[in-house]
Amino acid sequence: MKKFYILDTNVLIHDPMSFTKFEDNTVVVPISVIEELDTFKSAGDERGKAARIVSRHLDEMRKAGKLNAGVRMENGGTLIVDLDHEQVLPKEFLLLEMDNRILNAALWYNKKKHNAILVTKDINLRLKAEAIGVNSEDYEAGKVKVDEIYPGLVTVEKTAAFVDKFYKDKTAKNTDADLVANEFVVFKAKEDPKKSAMGRVDPSDTAVIKMLSPESSPWGIRPLNKEQRCAMDLLLDENVKLVTMIGSAGTGKTLMSLACGLQKAVEESVYRRLIICRPIVPVGKDIGFIPGTKEEKLSTWMGAIYDNLEFIMDRRHQDDAMQKFEYLLQNGKIEIASVTHIRGRSLPKQYMIVDDAQNLTPHEIKTILSRAGEGTKVVVTGDPYQIDNPYLDIASNGLMYIVDRFKGQKLYGHLTFTKTERSELAGLVAELM
Repeated sequence: MKKFYILDTNVLIHDPMSFTKFEDNTVVVPISVIEELDTFKSAGDERGKAARIVSRHLDEMRKAGKLNAGVRMENGGTLIVDLDHEQVLPKEFLLLEMDNRILNAALWYNKKKHNAILVTKDINLRLKAEAIGVNSEDYEAGKVKVDEIYPGLVTVEKTAAFVDKFYKDKTAKNTDADLVANEFVVFKAKEDPKKSAMGRVDPSDTAVIKMLSPESSPWGIRPLNKEQRCAMDLLLDENVKLVTMIGSAGTGKTLMSLACGLQKAVEESVYRRLIICRPIVPVGKDIGFIPGTKEEKLSTWMGAIYDNLEFIMDRRHQDDAMQKFEYLLQNGKIEIASVTHIRGRSLPKQYMIVDDAQNLTPHEIKTILSRAGEGTKVVVTGDPYQIDNPYLDIASNGLMYIVDRFKGQKLYGHLTFTKTERSELAGLVAELM
């Protein structure tokens, strides 16, 4: 039986092409959704951009017929832009509220004996739909299978002779393990668990594991565990153009990224500058609504970045750390920006760090990655268990989307951090509270 999918505004903002993702069913965009998109379209942020894209696509669809009567799409489905109907919701639901108007449209189609499903990323709206007997669901297209996300570091048991040979040859073939390009592996001796060796899959030949490069300490930062060492191996490798790192606070993912970025951009001048950006606020707004200068606005939301940079500078330039930091900012070797300010720019030969990427949609992260010009390296970090955006979850955010889509690509590497390196007090708090 064909279905009628009624789309909420947040679905179209999340994926401007979402109306094409429901196979040969009927997709209904209520007029109230069009009105809400109209209020967003002039904004300079990602939400405004998405609203404009949706409007252009819907306008293009008008060429195929009248949207209020239904237009046939290439996938065999039908698209309808529907006017508001008489209220069929209980009187407690005021139609002055946008969500209730969308809910009313879903209930109206339900009462017309259609197999209607409200599609929304708003949890509370799904709860309201259930309360009045309307089927609802989250937007599932593009969601990743979380349990299939690879950690980037695996342990493989081998004989002690194999481990010894790996140490000697600094390479290994025929590992009998299902590995992908740039994945890390720890070979552990069956006879002696304390005997082990660590390497990375050579992207030019996935049957070959190469020993990690000698441990380094960019800008005085040394890796404290094997995960940090693996991360540093990826971060300093100019052939790995895209790196993702997942981990909770205290694992060192941001600190490692900044130290390696400073090493490659400032110390070695391999890249023109180090750019650090993150989503300023979770709901897609720009920093314009925050009082103060641009620098003051950014410092409000970039506290963790500034703290890490100050820590690194103190280790390298103990007497004049902040003066050195200001000098690098003023001379353009370091740039700190909101994600919004990256859009529309072409960024060749940059070392770019995108922090807190779990608060970005797949569409937003795609926009950012498309800005990377020739010779640019992009590092994307975040914690998918700490999402502030109300319309994203662990399976639908931009960070997890990259890990799922890029696995196995020769220019890509990933690492999931599990070990935290906190102060004694912070570690005890994490354990007990």
